[in-house]
Amino acid sequence: MRESSTIGFVIGVDVGGTKVAAGLVDREGEIRTQTRMPMVATSDASAGLKAVTSAIDLVCRQSGTDPCSGLIRGIGICAPGPLDPVTGVIVNPPNLPCWRNYPLASEVSKLYQIPVKVDNDANAAALAEVRWGAGRGYRNVFYATIGTGIGTGIVFDGKIYHGRTGAAGEGGHLSINYLGPQCACGKSGCIEAYASGPAIARRTREKLASGTHADSVISTLSGGNMEAVSSELVNKAYRDRDPLATEIVRETVELLSAWLGNIIDLLDPDVIIIGGGVASMLQPFFGDISGQLPRWSINSRSQEIPLLMARHGADAGIAGGAALCADILEYGL
Repeated sequence: MRESSTIGFVIGVDVGGTKVAAGLVDREGEIRTQTRMPMVATSDASAGLKAVTSAIDLVCRQSGTDPCSGLIRGIGICAPGPLDPVTGVIVNPPNLPCWRNYPLASEVSKLYQIPVKVDNDANAAALAEVRWGAGRGYRNVFYATIGTGIGTGIVFDGKIYHGRTGAAGEGGHLSINYLGPQCACGKSGCIEAYASGPAIARRTREKLASGTHADSVISTLSGGNMEAVSSELVNKAYRDRDPLATEIVRETVELLSAWLGNIIDLLDPDVIIIGGGVASMLQPFFGDISGQLPRWSINSRSQEIPLLMARHGADAGIAGGAALCADILEYGL
């Protein structure tokens, strides 16, 4: 094993359907500088690549770091799946139609002549939490990001668990009710179809449409426009002690408790870490979720597992990308 590097950085890149974010990250996981640029997802593959390299080049210019100087040791890229984390090939992502069986890692590596690694966002964010965040010091970690969807990552002994084909860790698509609503993935009753931000909004609209909550603060906040109802409005109404918002939040807590009970029975992790845009709404209820776990888990020690808020928040994609290459900084791997 080589001695740890004392100088050097990696670049973390977060690719989404509409934007590319990139950041210069040091060995302690601190983002020194970052930038965002539009993603050209509906053009051809070269336009998509250009969006990524433009973000990388800009963050290098902003930090005064030449990507060819040797100070940049690697580039880690978070991208929507499906993808192959071994080969760095983007397979067929619905939100990035510009890339089909596209060798993103090798194309970027050719341009900068440094190692490039690619993984999905939840896997990478989980690794970032283990290296630099709430999961530091834990051996086996289950991570979930709850936002527009529910993405999850599993880290065992400091390594992402990818499974046989690289497709493991899709915990947001575990069904908790086979008769439930259809998820965007095509399955029925996934936890994502119940507890993601859009799902919380949908459940709220359904209750408003029933006519039993006509006086809800949510109706006032949305100006009577059902399409304006969002999980953020539900959270605001909950803080105003609105009965419907309270009902929705409590239901969400129970749904997540049932889901995490299944996760515990399957994995028995050392810690569960929650991030994403909906996480701030749920954080005050982490104790309630832990309290319900004995109902939903046969593990008699389920309540010993800490339920923690993720450290990286909106920067999870950049930190996650950087974490994919962190071994290069530590050991020159």
